[in-house]
Amino acid sequence: MKISINANRCESSPMRMFHPLAVAAKEAGKKIYHLNIGQPDLKTPPVFYDAIQNFRQEVLAYTASPGMPVLIDAIRGYYKDRLNVQLDASDVLITTGGSEALLLVCLSILDPYTEIIVPEPYYPNYATFVHAAGGTIRALPTCPEEGYRYAIRERIEALITPNTRAIMITNPGNPTGVTLTKEEMHMIAQVAKEHDLYLISDEVYREFCYGEDAGVPTMGSFMEEIADNLIITDSVSKQFSTCGARVGCVVTKNKELQAALLKFCQSRLAVATMDQVGAAALYSVSEEYYAENRAEYIRRRDLVYNRLKAIDGVLVQKPEGAFYIMAALPVDDTHKFQNWLLTSFDDNGDTVMFAPGGPFYETPGKGINEVRIAYVLCLEDLTRAMDLLEKGIARYRKEVMGVNP
Repeated sequence: MKISINANRCESSPMRMFHPLAVAAKEAGKKIYHLNIGQPDLKTPPVFYDAIQNFRQEVLAYTASPGMPVLIDAIRGYYKDRLNVQLDASDVLITTGGSEALLLVCLSILDPYTEIIVPEPYYPNYATFVHAAGGTIRALPTCPEEGYRYAIRERIEALITPNTRAIMITNPGNPTGVTLTKEEMHMIAQVAKEHDLYLISDEVYREFCYGEDAGVPTMGSFMEEIADNLIITDSVSKQFSTCGARVGCVVTKNKELQAALLKFCQSRLAVATMDQVGAAALYSVSEEYYAENRAEYIRRRDLVYNRLKAIDGVLVQKPEGAFYIMAALPVDDTHKFQNWLLTSFDDNGDTVMFAPGGPFYETPGKGINEVRIAYVLCLEDLTRAMDLLEKGIARYRKEVMGVNP
């Protein structure tokens, strides 16, 4: 018996691939500080649970495949009031998390061997979604020395071929934290329109922008200009610290695409009713909620960035958004280094996990000495985690690489 070509093209998640070693380390008595997965520790707004507890139906039935009207209206209200983007109810399809939103988009726009341009490093599951649809990623190269910035028209247009179907971005970026300026966003929108391409904008981190004048960025600002091209994917997971409620959405005014997406939504029947009920209530949170969360993540970002900058040989740029930081470490291979941290290292019984950088790249050989760190722990735990990383680097370089201090 055989496994499909598309499945064999997919790789394991770099955020979760070390789980068996982590389990063994914990069984051996080690405490692990997890910087490998973007699971916020901020409290989920109580309105989520209140809405679920107050919901009653005699029969918990399927909801409509496009999503519950109460949730669709809540999303439309958020886009109107917070982003100044006007949406019709038919512009929104509810999905099982942002991941399903991206998967259904790829299934709807790609044919075998067609291409999506994606800046690298990128969220590794993008490759899984593209490959599951039979497509191919055309990597838009970046580097730590340039702060991972990618909004350069000439570089983007150089990658466009007759097989190109879309440009896909995350703004703010995962794993780099790069946040596009409004001018950069408009340029990318223009490129998509001029070349008749879809523009997929993954905006699950839009509420985490840290510049004084950053605002809340969205490609929806150019909705009227590129209505047929634009696809926004969104989620409650990060925005409201509600990763366990698998609720996301696709926003597009392209009616042909909406019809294609709906076929896949109908095939999986419906998103969980209770999750949608709770998610709808989340959009009632105040501006104070967003401001407090941003302030907390700025404190965490600054701690991690300053600690990394203080380690000899580390190359790092300060992220402008999201809650990740990409850094090049003075080690030979961060995959080997992570393995060693779990199997051969501890400091008073403690060790640390990150996501190795290689799988965030499409280009072979890139990112081997890079890591993605998710600064989603409290300041005390982040401080300890950075202590462990610094000590681990020093010992690994001496014991494994044979480098004298």
